[in-house]
Amino acid sequence: MASLLTQGLVERGHDVTLFATADSVTKAKLHSVFLQGYWHDEEMWPWEFCEMLNLAAVCERAHQFDVIHYQAAYYPMSLTFGRLISTPMVQTIHHSPAQSQIKLWSLYPEAPFVAISQFQYQAMEGLNRLGVVYNGIDTSSFTFQAEPEDYLLFLGRFNAEKGALEAIEVAKRVGVRLLLAAPEDEYYREVVARHVDGTTVEYVGEVDHAGKNRLLGGARALLYPVQVGEPFGLVLVEAMACGTPVVALNKGAVSEIVLNGVNGYHAETLEEMSAFVLRAFELKRADVRRVATNRFDVQSMVEGYIKVYEQMISTSCERAGLTQHEYAG
Repeated sequence: MASLLTQGLVERGHDVTLFATADSVTKAKLHSVFLQGYWHDEEMWPWEFCEMLNLAAVCERAHQFDVIHYQAAYYPMSLTFGRLISTPMVQTIHHSPAQSQIKLWSLYPEAPFVAISQFQYQAMEGLNRLGVVYNGIDTSSFTFQAEPEDYLLFLGRFNAEKGALEAIEVAKRVGVRLLLAAPEDEYYREVVARHVDGTTVEYVGEVDHAGKNRLLGGARALLYPVQVGEPFGLVLVEAMACGTPVVALNKGAVSEIVLNGVNGYHAETLEEMSAFVLRAFELKRADVRRVATNRFDVQSMVEGYIKVYEQMISTSCERAGLTQHEYAG
């Protein structure tokens, strides 16, 4: 998300500095504290300290920027820096926070947040929420496929929350072959593998972008029987960008993304989900693709965040008694 947002902002003529590893590829100005990331260097531990050094580097140059945007993979450690700088800083988190986390973050009630869905927005009650900006994808990097092949697809991590077993059950109920695509892990070996027979249920392993594009485009529908509420679901949007409808359980932000009878169906039970699968086959795949490009293309995300940044600058100007021209100067 940070990469797509940065690229989109630069393409619109904004002066952007990305604080990331030196091996990052970006059209923005790049400031690096580290040569590479945590997953490439096991000695970068604890990762929280490395992340804090990145944040410190941003804040040390805060006077050079109009707005600072922190994308939090796990939690917004940026909150503790906000009162030390005058430049407004906004936080985006990419998980569903627990109430205990919200209570902790509320120690900084002035710190602005942007939610990635209405579901997450509601979960963040009590914080300074500026609005909702849906995650976006580069829809042009996903190929529309008007005529699918004869299989259903489960694409995601193997754990109880993602619902691989439930996807298998739904596929067997409707009598359509199911492909499972995800990295093999302990949960797969101990729980899922016994259901894979190579005929009705087939495991195709972990796939790169090209493989994901091919699998999503070829599927008659993507099954998403998620067992816990999530703040978004990128794979849903990626499937739709290929023209593939989604059949999902109605948890988290699913109903915001999957519109019944338009780009798929969201169900309350596995029984209802199974019934919706056959109805999803009848949807026009061009319409499914159109919803993805209209609502979830990266340009929509960029426009949403630009409005957030403008709102933050306007608020800062009012507090300082400055015009926006004086503020920028």
